[in-house]
Amino acid sequence: MNGRTTSACPEPSDERDEIARLLTAPADWDLPSEQYLHHKDLLMRQIDRDQAATPARPPRRLLRPVLLAPVTALALAGLLTAGIALNDGDREPSAVPPSGAATDMRPVAALLRQISDAAGRREAPTVRDDQFSYSATKVRAADLSSGKAVVGPLEDHEVWLSQEPGPVKKLGLIRSGGETFPLNAELGDTDGTPAGFSRPTYQWLSSLPTDPDQLLDHLYAKTPRIEGRERDQAVFEQIGDLLGRVMPPRTAAALYRAAAKIPGVTEAPGAEDALGRRGLGIARSDEQNGVYTEWVFDRQDFSYLGHRSRLTKDTSYAKAGTLLDSSALLRSAIVDKAGRRPDGTKN
Repeated sequence: MNGRTTSACPEPSDERDEIARLLTAPADWDLPSEQYLHHKDLLMRQIDRDQAATPARPPRRLLRPVLLAPVTALALAGLLTAGIALNDGDREPSAVPPSGAATDMRPVAALLRQISDAAGRREAPTVRDDQFSYSATKVRAADLSSGKAVVGPLEDHEVWLSQEPGPVKKLGLIRSGGETFPLNAELGDTDGTPAGFSRPTYQWLSSLPTDPDQLLDHLYAKTPRIEGRERDQAVFEQIGDLLGRVMPPRTAAALYRAAAKIPGVTEAPGAEDALGRRGLGIARSDEQNGVYTEWVFDRQDFSYLGHRSRLTKDTSYAKAGTLLDSSALLRSAIVDKAGRRPDGTKN
């Protein structure tokens, strides 16, 4: 993970040992802002690039950082730091394809219109800059640290994210594995992380175009290009990282209608979240890296339930069909203080 032009690829254990030598044990988690919870994931980008640069090497970008369940905080910090430090050059936008380019979207477009209409009818909350967004999820993810995918148990995640509009150095808190850690600014953001795709505040979400064509153009222009991942898949996953958040109803409605215009997006019969809740599914499969991702929605009110991703082809670390990660959204809300739940209790 420490180079893209070398011909020899170190073994995973060598990479971990090298990371451990370079890092001291962290006092807290230097995580990018809620990269899973509905997360962009710099570790995923790095492994995608490694896969593209050395095709014989198994892809190790699979999980969003917040989803990882490492044995130690050092292992987590090492993986994240390596992923973040090597991805600062991936932020140039790509060319924008014509909006509405997909021609095979009629069935899924009808479903996404229903989901969009339901989202647009929800009541808009009042959100102050001094408040925090809160989300509680159940997460199941595969651990690749051994070189083989080992699907872990369900874990609880709670995240509080600051709604301050300006760059912030303390993004909020995350509670995972029974412990609570600060969420710091992304590596390299010495003046704090600004609002944006990696820190989508309610105010920032309100600033996005609400015309689906304009929004899709914006997403294609601003979503980082990732080697080894289809461009359409990168935009699909960028939208997925925003789902389940407290956001303006008009923004949510526009996101779903924009998703219907991405080539390759389909319905997903039998879709289910990390808790096994079955619902209406929206999915896309990336033929380049062999990863299939689906979003799950409630059949009655079309609310977002969670997501699931799996392999579609055999790899050196797992067989086709292996679960990579999944989530189940339990609650999202706006709260006055980090560490406080919507019912007023502390974590």
